Amino acid sequence: MLTYLAIFTSKILENTLATLRIILVSNGKKKLGAILQGLITLLWILVTGTVIINLNQDIFKIIVFCLGSVVGSYLGSYLEEKIALGSNTVIAIIHPNYYYLILHELYPYKISIINFNQKQLVILLIIPRKKTQYINKLIYEIDEYAIITNLRTKLFDKDRKNN
Repeated sequence: MLTYLAIFTSKILENTLATLRIILVSNGKKKLGAILQGLITLLWILVTGTVIINLNQDIFKIIVFCLGSVVGSYLGSYLEEKIALGSNTVIAIIHPNYYYLILHELYPYKISIINFNQKQLVILLIIPRKKTQYINKLIYEIDEYAIITNLRTKLFDKDRKNN
């Protein structure tokens, strides 16, 4: 029973770390990503070796291995959503009547307003990913017919080093 628990928890840890490693590397944290990959590989070797030993006599090890992978993948995705590294660009098309209300609410953020015609305004915002849902909700509360698109953004600033 202890072997099954070790396989299950190790696979959860391995897959969670693998998901986080991908996020770190995609956000420029290559050294930390490489260190995590070493730890992930070590866990994989130990767990896989444990599962393969006497595999024909204990098929339940494979089931526990797979279940740990599923739970670890889900947990990694959940943690990534909570950590939310990086920035998003929010593009919102709003009615001009709501311009001043939205501008007032979004004042603390980097904001650009483009006026294509008298019927619509396009707002461009660069915000931390953690704020995306909050900003979307705020815009919809002011203009329920707004059209909003969110894009993952990599900021390039000559005065700031991107890590």
